[in-house]
Amino acid sequence: MKYFGGVEGGATHSRLVICDESGQSVGSTSGLGTNHWGIGIPECARRIADMVERAKEEAGIPRETPLTSLGLSLSGCEQEATNRELEQELRTTFPDLSQSYAVSSDTMGSMYTASSIGGMVLISGTGSNCLLRNPDGSTSNCGGWGNFLGDEGSAWYISYRAVKVVFDHMDNFEKSSAPVEKTWALIKDHFSLETRLDMLPHCYAKFDKPFFANLCKKLAQNAENGDELARGLFREAGVHLARMILALLPNVHKDLVKSGDLSVVCVGSVWSSWDLLQEAFIAELSKTEIHFNLKLVRITKSSAYGACYLGADSAEFDLPRNYADNVTVLYTYTDPRKKAKATNGVNREPSSC
Repeated sequence: MKYFGGVEGGATHSRLVICDESGQSVGSTSGLGTNHWGIGIPECARRIADMVERAKEEAGIPRETPLTSLGLSLSGCEQEATNRELEQELRTTFPDLSQSYAVSSDTMGSMYTASSIGGMVLISGTGSNCLLRNPDGSTSNCGGWGNFLGDEGSAWYISYRAVKVVFDHMDNFEKSSAPVEKTWALIKDHFSLETRLDMLPHCYAKFDKPFFANLCKKLAQNAENGDELARGLFREAGVHLARMILALLPNVHKDLVKSGDLSVVCVGSVWSSWDLLQEAFIAELSKTEIHFNLKLVRITKSSAYGACYLGADSAEFDLPRNYADNVTVLYTYTDPRKKAKATNGVNREPSSC
């Protein structure tokens, strides 16, 4: 029996699945974050190996039996050079872990969980990133630059903006159009602050991006309860996420949308607040004419499955998979101009000469 592993790795946590030759999961586990930019390649490899061994034990696979393939779809794995370095570290330090490897970014795992031909992945979790892959294998990217250079529309960025708006208001540098008291109380509670000066260690010496980003969950609760500042932050995030999609649309190949739909896989915790994002997201999209539908889907299985598929494909093994079982439709956007043209086309009377 051959076994195929896949890892979904983020900055905060990771998940691994092992499938048998029929494509059925026989073991799974979770672990710490596996973004090598934050923890280093040796520690990243150690965490991956630890998850594999724990999942093999659950599945009853002997320790000395290597996986046929191990697909790694990890946050931070966008560069081929460091991807090869991670693979080499695994082969050298853990020689019996897997016979072959396929290392890619976390966006690729999400995409392959939903489709084999490509599409778009829009990640809005701790950080943000958007990737387009066409059927010919060509890719385009928007975002994924981390919190110093980007992460718009992410949990970290929403949390950062909350702190920034409150501090600017209290400095009388830029007054907020919405009351800041509830958001300031939330910030103080989350970071255990007495004064604003106590915030500085969290921005420098003790900066912890996942912890900072966790403020977003509390902001979402405030927004659901009607706090206008929190609602405004999510509206801003909706605009940013829509712009990431729009940035990549010129690179979409015709054969990817010949069905009339472009699949956009929405990944990350911020999408759980779709009701707070939706209005501004749609309004931003409507500023640009789009000639096909955007089908926003959420994967119902871990993208570790997509990583597993990538690994099996790399090992030239046709691992069975059913993509329809892996996704659910969140929302389908149709350009209002397209709707109007369709209606006009139906109702128009033949012209006479």
